[in-house]
Amino acid sequence: MSKQEDIMLYIKTLEPGHKISVRSIAGDLGVSEGTAYRAIKECEAIGIVTTIPRVGTVRVEKIDKRHMENLTFSKVLSIVNGSVLGGKEGLNKSLNRFTIGAMTVDAFSKYVSPGSLVIVGNREEIQRFALEQDAAVLISGGFGCRGDIKKLADDKKLPIISSNYDTFTIASMINKALSDNKIKNDIILIEEVMMENPACLTTEDTLETWMDLVKKTKHIRYPVVDKDMRVVGIMTAKDLPDDLNTNEPIKKLMIKDPITVTPKTTVSYAAHIMGWEDIELCPVVDGRKLVGVITRKDVIKAFEYMNTHGYDVENLEESILKNFTCANEGSDRVYEGKITPRMLDNVGTASWSALNMLINAVAVDTLKKYNITISVDNISTYFMKPVQVDSNIIIRSRILDLGRSFCKVEAEMFNVKKELVGKSLLSAIIIKE
Repeated sequence: MSKQEDIMLYIKTLEPGHKISVRSIAGDLGVSEGTAYRAIKECEAIGIVTTIPRVGTVRVEKIDKRHMENLTFSKVLSIVNGSVLGGKEGLNKSLNRFTIGAMTVDAFSKYVSPGSLVIVGNREEIQRFALEQDAAVLISGGFGCRGDIKKLADDKKLPIISSNYDTFTIASMINKALSDNKIKNDIILIEEVMMENPACLTTEDTLETWMDLVKKTKHIRYPVVDKDMRVVGIMTAKDLPDDLNTNEPIKKLMIKDPITVTPKTTVSYAAHIMGWEDIELCPVVDGRKLVGVITRKDVIKAFEYMNTHGYDVENLEESILKNFTCANEGSDRVYEGKITPRMLDNVGTASWSALNMLINAVAVDTLKKYNITISVDNISTYFMKPVQVDSNIIIRSRILDLGRSFCKVEAEMFNVKKELVGKSLLSAIIIKE
């Protein structure tokens, strides 16, 4: 086991909230500061330590990704560029909701709940009451608080944060962060769908070992690893010679330097790579070590999940498309709507980037009725005329080609005079099991 792995094991034994530094780790374990730094960064990547502004690097509980839609107080501290007045040990707790304490204590009592964040000014009675109800406090306007309130926060292990922003700005910033975080958590990563502890071959195995593995698992593609479990190749039925020799070593037959993904790679990226390269199975590596595999079937199941469990918050494309109605006219799909102020550029006409997003979102939406999983490969867009705010536009899209592996969609944008404004051609890879 390497020194870096020893350090990581040591960090995992520390209690959540324990402060960590490169110098302390290097001194305690007798390693170089460079090795300690790399180990701490690796721990940060896997989610067992985090760096908090004005506090430092601390050990935290690893949070399951599907439960990360709530921000932690440490992230709020960073968002509002605040300072911690008390309750530092609670910075890694998650907030369930936030509320503004701009009323009397009696009226406020029905709005505060445990785990929430109360945004308030220099109203110390609300600050104390929030902490008594197991809620954290964010003080706007750069105000402070009394020593007894700080002590209560320390006892409760609930942070009191002070920020120079006003209450409205703080609430807007946190609300945006919650929405952005929710979208990020709806993105599925490889680590959530990959098969862990997969069957694999070693460089010392023979073709006979591969054949036995095929009979046992019914798969024909396997990663090949060295003695340290580092992926060095891929073995498939396509790589078999015509004159089979069951004693032939795998390392002579395998594909060297195969395409790999990491646990933090998005499923959509993996889908594009696997579709473009016609790969049925892809090794998942941490560094170079094999930690799992992902198949086309895993990718398609993930896409089906995303299609049936849409975002609870609106993304940019949805906010543009929601202003358009849609209808079928023969083989065409027709979208009608207005250019909104949010789509304008700095000179008052429709932004080419917004129009490009709109026309291509329409092209992708046209393919949804076929219930196929796609990964966009190429987009070519041309614009001929500018478009004014509040102008009505019509977008017609049609499928030009729908094959077994690729598809092409054409989308045309017209103004009210039926003049061609823009035209787009989208090609996509169809992901099959």
